[in-house]
Amino acid sequence: MLTVFRYTFARLRGQILGWGLSVAALGLMIVGYYGVFQERQAEFRQMIEAYPPEFLAFFGGDAASILTPEGFLGMYGLSMLPVIVGIFAVIAGSGLLASDEESGRLDLILAHPKSRSALLWGRVLGFAAATVAILALGWLGFCLLLGQSGMGLSWGQMALPFLSLLAQTLVYGMLALLLALLLPARRLAATVAGLVMAASYFLSSLSALDDRLASAAKFLPYAYFQDSEAIHDFNPAWFAGVLGVSVALALLAWWRFERRDIRVGGEGSWRLPRLALGKG
Repeated sequence: MLTVFRYTFARLRGQILGWGLSVAALGLMIVGYYGVFQERQAEFRQMIEAYPPEFLAFFGGDAASILTPEGFLGMYGLSMLPVIVGIFAVIAGSGLLASDEESGRLDLILAHPKSRSALLWGRVLGFAAATVAILALGWLGFCLLLGQSGMGLSWGQMALPFLSLLAQTLVYGMLALLLALLLPARRLAATVAGLVMAASYFLSSLSALDDRLASAAKFLPYAYFQDSEAIHDFNPAWFAGVLGVSVALALLAWWRFERRDIRVGGEGSWRLPRLALGKG
């Protein structure tokens, strides 16, 4: 399993650098801009107060809260990170096994003296380590200019939203992995997982405008994402809950992988039962 873990992590190194440095660049830009935001706060206050209340509520704030350092970070960066990094999770998670299966390599890999369990858990752990590396790079980008920004936040406080983001990223990755083992094609699994991610974001954001949507949003991961609010009020129960769902999805994927046939190559089918037609 350790060999599979190292191979998976190495295979994802390009994505680690690409996604990690992109999130870091976003953090540098947003935190670095806060000084200008402070200097021209009167102008920004007028502009923000001119926004429709529904627009501000969609991002989880109001005119007063967005003018705070936490509100500024939430609106202009942190609130969108589960969707941004979630794209990596959906693509990488759906391909952990299905990419090799559809290319015809998986049956050759399993021909070696290696159990299916070792293969799956090695790749899951490699994906988890790659996710941690991406978020660590992103966290550094958000922290490098904190001391000069005037936000009054520590590196430790900035780590808390990224801890919540870790749970969000893992749950989408494990959902994509499970769907790739249930559906006939990786691209279909990635599409469905991506739709769940988008629905989770929009339903949770719109629930601030319509209470009727809150009952549906509470069953989706984004409702438990703690962006800037985690800086001063981190909820460990939400973090543990989303992480627990990720583990449950990984266990279901393991159970399914142990019991399914491996395709030699290409995409699968729905395997609908054939209808026997009698001769007239």
